Amino acid sequence: MGFFSTIFGLCGFGLGISIGLVAGYFLFIYVQSSDVQNPEIRPLVDQDTETLQRMLPEIPQWVKNPDYDRLDWLNRFLEYMWPYLDKAICKTAKEIAKPIIAKEIPNYKIESVEFETLTLGSLPPTFQGMKVYVTDEKELIMEPSIKWAGNPNVLVAAKAFGMKATVQVLDLQVFVAPRITLKPLVPSFPCFAQINVSLMDKPYVDFGLKLLGADLMSIPGLYRFVQELIKDQVANMYLWPKTLEVPIMDPAKAFNRPVGMLHVKVLRAMKLKKKDLLGASDPYVKLKLTENNMPSKKTTVKHKNLNPEWNEEFNLVVKDPESQALELLVYDWEKVGKHDKMGMNVVPMKDLPHNEPKVMTLDLLKNMDLNDATNEKQRGQLEVELHYKPFKEEDMQKGFDETLTVQKAPEGTPPGGGLLVVVVHEGQDLEGKHHCNPSVRLIFRGEEKRTKVLKKSRDPRWAEDFQFMCEEPPTNDKLHVEVVSTSSRMGLLHGKESLGYVQITLTDVVSNKRINQKYHLIDSKNGQVQIELQWRTVE
Repeated sequence: MGFFSTIFGLCGFGLGISIGLVAGYFLFIYVQSSDVQNPEIRPLVDQDTETLQRMLPEIPQWVKNPDYDRLDWLNRFLEYMWPYLDKAICKTAKEIAKPIIAKEIPNYKIESVEFETLTLGSLPPTFQGMKVYVTDEKELIMEPSIKWAGNPNVLVAAKAFGMKATVQVLDLQVFVAPRITLKPLVPSFPCFAQINVSLMDKPYVDFGLKLLGADLMSIPGLYRFVQELIKDQVANMYLWPKTLEVPIMDPAKAFNRPVGMLHVKVLRAMKLKKKDLLGASDPYVKLKLTENNMPSKKTTVKHKNLNPEWNEEFNLVVKDPESQALELLVYDWEKVGKHDKMGMNVVPMKDLPHNEPKVMTLDLLKNMDLNDATNEKQRGQLEVELHYKPFKEEDMQKGFDETLTVQKAPEGTPPGGGLLVVVVHEGQDLEGKHHCNPSVRLIFRGEEKRTKVLKKSRDPRWAEDFQFMCEEPPTNDKLHVEVVSTSSRMGLLHGKESLGYVQITLTDVVSNKRINQKYHLIDSKNGQVQIELQWRTVE
């Protein structure tokens, strides 16, 4: 009886299981709950910003924000160059760290600290996008979004009291959004004088740290403490508006600003050789500094005199005394035709003493070629007095922030007067009927100055500065600015045409010391020109 009951029990269990599975299957397929609703499927373009960031946390900045540009080309460049950049960066880091470590370790009674291993790994950082700001100042502002999930291996060994300890940093992750400012922009390579770096938000930093082979980050509470400490320390140093300043060029050369004043007194010439067939010559002297776009200065003409005396004084602005030189050329004035050169000579600025007048008697030469045999011919002599006065360091600019303020006028500026500086930056949307080879013509108190001609450019950039010495402030004066196009072809038809002009009242310049803005050109459809004006006084 027990045997049969066992057999029937097993059959009933198997039959019940089979019936239950079949019934469950049919119920699952054909019976639907009335409480369940189908999910609403929406395309990504209809999602809001928060939903997208929650669904796609690693989405690049150029997708989320239209102000950011894609930088796939830069990421591809880093991918190919990273093995070489890794070695170069590590080598530079060791060279920079070595003297710092040598200076600091005596304070902690440590014998030595050395890098046993230093590599940034095989994974380069990735630029998620970059935002570029455009301003009217001489600067370029960039905000890249950088993510680096790298596999660096930094092994540092420290020795103290005869014992050695090793610290290893690995598996570094950094998410950072810096603001990089290149300023000021200058017309000499690399075209900027300083790099300023600030952090717009606290960076995210994660890494592994091993001491004597043990993972310190596995200690409860230490990981969070170290991460927050690094964030706070970095933020205190470089969170905007605090900046890390990296100088690239010497400020004097970068700004191309005056560093001194050369006082030239042309005294006399002696034993000049006449150029005219009938009678004596009519000499005058032209003088200028090399590497300077300022026009030459001239003495008066001494008619029919081979031993003239001028005793005339001139002031020349010096920007680079190591490379500039004073050119002195003596000409024979002609009423009709080209003026004949009677002789010349050059005085390097680096040969002149500072703050001490020096009288020099120069032999006139045909040219400055030392191998030219014609220079042995006697052409007379020129006597000049030269006095170079370098500006004091406290009177010169120290950085870009001070370019927003106005420099003092150089020595020799008339009392009560000043120096009007006009910087022609650029033009926009210039149009000519027959050609567009623009240059800018400046007229102030009857004195005219011009920029260079830029061929076939509707958006030219000149970046040239001009100076006008004033006996009194130009409170009631106007500066005439005209953009002119000159034909590049020879011919009489349509040789020049005006692309527009503007009259700038200088009252505000005298009051504010500096104005930098764009002006709409009169007689032009959309043309604009950007002019910076500075009024410099001795006080």
